[in-house]
Amino acid sequence: MSTSSATPVVIDIWADVMCPWCLVGWVSFKEGARLAAEDVAVTVRWMPFELNPRMAPEGTLQAEHLAKTYDRSLEEIDAMRAELEGAAERVGFPLTWQGEGEGPPAMVWNTFDCHKLLRWALAAYGPAEQTKLAEEMFAAHFQQRRNMADRDVLVSLCEAAGLDGTAAREALDDEALELAVRAEEERGVSGGIGAVPTFVVNHKYMLQGAQEPENFARALRQIANMEAAA
Repeated sequence: MSTSSATPVVIDIWADVMCPWCLVGWVSFKEGARLAAEDVAVTVRWMPFELNPRMAPEGTLQAEHLAKTYDRSLEEIDAMRAELEGAAERVGFPLTWQGEGEGPPAMVWNTFDCHKLLRWALAAYGPAEQTKLAEEMFAAHFQQRRNMADRDVLVSLCEAAGLDGTAAREALDDEALELAVRAEEERGVSGGIGAVPTFVVNHKYMLQGAQEPENFARALRQIANMEAAA
């Protein structure tokens, strides 16, 4: 919990819910923000970055997609996945199937509707509720292996985060919201966002990747000191 003397900062997290390193980076960042909370009061906003903007609605098998994207064998992809799963386990958010029995295959989905709903949640409810929705989406994709291109699934995730399902469904059909997300994506690219996760502090300072919590905490304190002295 932050104190009244903590310096407020706004963090724009450019991420995609398909990205496992975004999940690992977020959990590490959240812990770093907790460690620095006495000095830094953090407000988080999630910004849109699509890793696979041309992905078909029916999605594709994760292993095959990664093998094609990185020109690796399926054996090499298994090794990459093991590394990711180990990193996620260490931060306390496992990427493995959490349901009963044998889970469905891991998939990669088109996430544009996810980004629409995250932007809607920020505008309609605020940063804290938007973060709840982002975490619901991460869990749904990595632990529950749900179809993240299915609008019924996405509406149910909004409801699980405490948001209004009817309003969420209306947001998915909102053309103005679609244009706003496209504009934000273009702003990110023009602003130098080429990889995720990227954490932009007060529109000035860029932190990238899934760093250790202590590194995030140190960076946040340094930035807060610079902002307070400005």
